Amino acid sequence: MKKYTITVNGTAYEVEVEDMGGAVASAPKAAAPKAAPAPAAAPAPKAAAAPAPAAKPVAAGAATISAPMPGKVLEVKVKVGDAVKAGDVIMVLEAMKMQNEIMAPADGTISDVRVSAGQTVGTGDVMIVM
Repeated sequence: MKKYTITVNGTAYEVEVEDMGGAVASAPKAAAPKAAPAPAAAPAPKAAAAPAPAAKPVAAGAATISAPMPGKVLEVKVKVGDAVKAGDVIMVLEAMKMQNEIMAPADGTISDVRVSAGQTVGTGDVMIVM
């Protein structure tokens, strides 16, 4: 067994790798992360890209449901004017071959649906406004 320390995004992970003598090995199991020193200085964030021209402003006080990850919209289960309760499934987003149910964060009424089935979304894209 050989031990290695691998740092990913500033977090150090200690892993053990076993030499199987030429046999195909399964993926190594990672040990619990150990504390890593904080990076000296984080790089300055790049200027945010200008929003797409089609992006509509959101009314003050309105809740938005944004894409938690990039993916493809499989199904939109609500339409403008629908009343929803917290936890209701309002759409299905496919990401990494998995179907993720997107739920209403609170009780409310749908005021804008900005995506449709088959559309691709990126992380943070506003999909529905309540």
